[in-house]
Amino acid sequence: MCKKPDLKRQGGFTLVEIMIVVLIIGILLGIAVPNFVGARERAWTNTCQENLKKIDHAKMVWAINEGKAPDDTANWDDLVPTILQKEPKCPTHGDYAIGNGNEPATCTKHSR
Repeated sequence: MCKKPDLKRQGGFTLVEIMIVVLIIGILLGIAVPNFVGARERAWTNTCQENLKKIDHAKMVWAINEGKAPDDTANWDDLVPTILQKEPKCPTHGDYAIGNGNEPATCTKHSR
């Protein structure tokens, strides 16, 4: 006697179920990726602002240690390595301008 094949449904996902999962993943990525990029940009800006504060502080320390007038201008050789261990670098490859004692340090990429 010949056995009939078992017609029970085999496990697996249908095309509609897979498409719904892909859609949900796409929506989540659409929300998460812009937030990640924005957070990275904010972190770079914050790092640059902290570097500018360090440069301004180092200029004040240099002026006090050397007995300089407030409008005297320091250069990197005056600040590194005596006050700053190394010259700060902008995370987005901007250039820092020290400025004189009365002016804040500036970055070409991130204005202050």
